[in-house]
Amino acid sequence: MSDHTADGLRGLVAAFLRTHDPAGDRTGFLRARFDAGLAWVHHPPGRGGLGAPAHLQPVVDEAFAAAGAPDNRPRRNSIGLGMAAPTLLRHATEAQCRRWLRPLWTGEEVWCQLFSEPEAGSDLASLRTRAVPEGDDWVVDGQKVWTSLAHQARWAILLARTDPAAPKHHGMTYFVCDMTAPGVQVRPLRQITGEAEFNEVFLTGVRIPDAHRIGAVGQGWPIARTTLMNERVAIGGRPLPREGGMVGVLTQLWRQRPDLRTAGLHAEVLHAWVRAEAARLGALRLRQLIAAGEPGPEGSAVKLSFAELSQQISGLEVELRGAEGLRHDDWTMHRPVEPDLLGRTATYRYLRARGNSIEGGTSEILRTIIAERVLGLPTEPRRDR
Repeated sequence: MSDHTADGLRGLVAAFLRTHDPAGDRTGFLRARFDAGLAWVHHPPGRGGLGAPAHLQPVVDEAFAAAGAPDNRPRRNSIGLGMAAPTLLRHATEAQCRRWLRPLWTGEEVWCQLFSEPEAGSDLASLRTRAVPEGDDWVVDGQKVWTSLAHQARWAILLARTDPAAPKHHGMTYFVCDMTAPGVQVRPLRQITGEAEFNEVFLTGVRIPDAHRIGAVGQGWPIARTTLMNERVAIGGRPLPREGGMVGVLTQLWRQRPDLRTAGLHAEVLHAWVRAEAARLGALRLRQLIAAGEPGPEGSAVKLSFAELSQQISGLEVELRGAEGLRHDDWTMHRPVEPDLLGRTATYRYLRARGNSIEGGTSEILRTIIAERVLGLPTEPRRDR
C-alpha cells in the first residue's frame, strides 16, 4: 500500500491530528490512535496496526512526539508492551486480542509475568504451580516470585502445569490471570537497594476461565519461549543514543571530574566505552532483524552483554568516585515502577546492577542458549529428558 512508506505514515499522522486534539483527553486520544492503526503499525488492522513494516514505527512515534501528543507511558507497562503483547499477537485468538491489546497499549491495564517460582527460576520448565480443570474454569494453586509490577497489574501472563505426568517441557499451559481475582495475594520483596521492586505472588484456588487460556492445553512451553525471547530483547535491546544509559553517566563523570582520573582507570573507561558502543550497535542490528520476524536466540546475547556491561560500568563508577561513591541516598522501602538507574547514586546503580545477571534469564542459562542455538555446540547432558 502507498501508505506503507515513511511519508505515507507521516501523512496519516497529520490527518489524525487534524481531528484529534493531542492536548485533550489523554485516554481518548490514545484509544483513537490505536483504532486508527497508529499504535503498533506492524500489527494487523484491528490490532493497533496497519500491516506496515516494523522499522517504520519510529517514524510514527516521532511524528506524534513532535506534535506534543501524549505517549502511553511505556515504562509503567514494560512487561505488557514488551512481553505480553508480542505473545498475544502471535498466539491469542481474535477475541482475546480484541479484549486485551487496546487497553494494554493505552496503559489502562498494566500487566505482569507469573513465570518464575522459588524452585523454578532459571529452570523454568520444572515449575510446580498447578492448574486443574473444573467445569469451564481452571483452578490454579502455587507460588510465583520475582514478579515486577504485580502490585499494580490488572492482568498477568501465567505458566502453569496441567499434566504432572508429562515430561517437564510438556504438560504446561499458558493462561492470562486476573490479578484482582479471589485467591491472588501479592507480597513485596525487599532488595539490597532498599526498594521492593519485585513481588512474590501466592495463588490459592484462583479460578481462570478457559476462555483466558492462550493456545492449546499442554502447549504452554512453545508459547512461553515467545515471551522469553521478547523479554530478553526488552531488557537488553532498548534503543539508545551513543553514550546513552549508564556508560553516559560514567563518561560524563570522567569529563567533569579530572581530579578523579588515574592512568589505570583511563584505560578501563575507554574499554567500557568501546564495549558499550559495540553492544548498542548489536542491539540496533537485532531490532532490524526483529523487524523482519520474531526475535531468536540472538536476544540472549544482547541481554547477556547488557548485564555484564551494567555491572562493569557501575563498578567503575564507584571505583572512580572513591569514598564519595559509597554514599547511598535512600534506604527507604518503597515500590517503584522501574529501577531509576540514571537518577540515583552510584551506590544504587552498583547494587541494582547485581540483579541484571539474574533477571530475565541468568547469565549462565543465556550462555548455554548461545552455545547451543547460536554457535551450534553439543548440548549439555540432561537427566530430565
